Amino acid sequence: MTTHESWNGPAVYQIKAAGRLGSQWSDWFEGLSVECQGKMTIISGRIVDQSALHGLLAKVRDLGMPIISVRRIKAGTDPEMR
Repeated sequence: MTTHESWNGPAVYQIKAAGRLGSQWSDWFEGLSVECQGKMTIISGRIVDQSALHGLLAKVRDLGMPIISVRRIKAGTDPEMR
């Protein structure tokens, strides 16, 4: 049985949004990886908790970029994604 607490810790996420941002936006997105693929931007990396995830999604919203998907890739740390 999965507990609520297991979803609140750090995890690696991938957020896809419509629009184009380059890697220079990485600092604004708290050091996460930012890459442009065609007409879409992919923001990925380790996010410390759900509160930080919601803050990140608010930044994407504030840029006026429609969110295509949010995917939780892996709980805990993943050195390749940071």
